[in-house]
Amino acid sequence: MDEKKRVLIVEDDQFLREFYEELLVSEGMKVETAPDGEEAGAKIHEGGYDLILLDIMLPKKDGLAVLRETKTIPSVKANGPIVILTNIGQDAIIKSCFEAGAAGYMIKSALNPDQVLQEIHNYLQISNLIT
Repeated sequence: MDEKKRVLIVEDDQFLREFYEELLVSEGMKVETAPDGEEAGAKIHEGGYDLILLDIMLPKKDGLAVLRETKTIPSVKANGPIVILTNIGQDAIIKSCFEAGAAGYMIKSALNPDQVLQEIHNYLQISNLIT
């Protein structure tokens, strides 16, 4: 990779947030984090992320509300895909996320670290962001 990929991790669980951050930094990515929906909304609005990993269950503002805002409030710099991070497997919620613009989702409890990395690389490749 010529340029480090910028990834935003929005996760309220400190352990998971730090875990994902370490995992992606070890892959040479530039990572920023947000622990709640309000901070996430502000960072997403600033933009410039190649990929955004967004938890649904967040304090202050849930991930679905943040996702819906991305459709109505344009970012200063364009963002890559938004992928939902969740342990909620309910079809109605997942469907709502896709309708609000999510590119995909990952069930946190179902993926080991290697699978998480593979999924992230897949989303970056699909978006033509890495060669």
